Amino acid sequence: MLFSRGFSRIQRSSFNGLCRCFLSHRRDPQFVAASAYSLSLSDSTQKIMGCREFFSWGLPPVFHVSKHQIHQQSSSVVEEPLDPFSLVSDELSIIANRLRAMVVAEVPKLASAAEYFFKMGVEGKRFRPTVLLLMSTALNITVPEPPAQLREALSTELRARQQCIAEVTEMIHVASLLHDDVLDDADTRRGVGSLNCVMGNKLAVLAGDFLLSRACVALASLRNTEVVSLLSTVVEHLVTGETMQMTTTSDQRCSMEFYIQKTYFKTASLISNSCKAIAVLAGHTTEVATLAYEYGKNLGLAFQLIDDVLDFTGTSASLGKGSLSDIRHGIVTAPILFAMEEFPQLRTVVEQGLDNNPANIELALDYLGRSRGIHRTRELATKHANLAAAAIESLPESEDENVRKSRRALLDLTHIVITRTK
Repeated sequence: MLFSRGFSRIQRSSFNGLCRCFLSHRRDPQFVAASAYSLSLSDSTQKIMGCREFFSWGLPPVFHVSKHQIHQQSSSVVEEPLDPFSLVSDELSIIANRLRAMVVAEVPKLASAAEYFFKMGVEGKRFRPTVLLLMSTALNITVPEPPAQLREALSTELRARQQCIAEVTEMIHVASLLHDDVLDDADTRRGVGSLNCVMGNKLAVLAGDFLLSRACVALASLRNTEVVSLLSTVVEHLVTGETMQMTTTSDQRCSMEFYIQKTYFKTASLISNSCKAIAVLAGHTTEVATLAYEYGKNLGLAFQLIDDVLDFTGTSASLGKGSLSDIRHGIVTAPILFAMEEFPQLRTVVEQGLDNNPANIELALDYLGRSRGIHRTRELATKHANLAAAAIESLPESEDENVRKSRRALLDLTHIVITRTK
């Protein structure tokens, strides 16, 4: 994939101000949703959403005027394309083998269920471990160094601990898939029968619980309370997001603000807090850890927005699960929300109910097809991808070739996320 970019770096004088803004709000749950949705949006988009007060919580001016529009720029400098996954392929294999070893259980049925999505051929894209391994190298920058004779040993130990974060993250992710499939009554996942369909709901739930317990054990072995807190918060967010989806009011279902907050909890929290944990383990400053978090948050939001598009435009074969899955379950996502802005009568259709209502689904799809809902969702995904890229470009400079290559791979991932077709 030929991918050209024209970046201009955020000035160092702006860097500290940017991080201070992140940090001053990082404990405010409202800021999670607001910053995820408001960053760098145009006035016209603000008008579409009808949430002007909500947008006042955006980033400082430095982000609004930055030139990190990587998916809309051209440059005379063309870089050789990178395959982010191949850069860490050896480590991904190590992590895959460790995961298969970690989910072994004494009860055969539970063992079969727990390893179901860790077997060769159904492991998925391993997207999250790839991001975390690349982030580990991208943050391999100067920190207070130990004596020379200890440096290599400490570096090896740090990498092993960061690999553990990747393993924990993948176990939490797969556990959430198992539980989601039960709640959604799904029959396929990753191109094969879902575990609940193959082994039943009870075993699928127990397998998810088992994976979470193994993740907790691995997390405790790191002996870092901040990292434990970060990843424990992720599990809380997953439950919160799923509950939000199940118990929405009519107004909430039609609210873009509510949708973005729910999306952060269900999807972006895992990768953002895991990226931050990578930085924390390496002993980085709060500012650097915040930039790692912002990369993961915006990449996660972009990923889910494109998932929402593909649910309408993809095929069951390409997605590895049924297409139109969300709307058939009555779940309203960004494309429908944008379409609703153009066709207010669509809200009446949504309020009447979409799940198990083929006539209303067809009507909603008709409105969507006549709207710019898909296009606007792709635009919003691109904005978040650009914000993720801006966070990487704002990291302290490094002349180390491996660091630079990993950062470039992280930038390339933002492009891969918004141009994927499955």
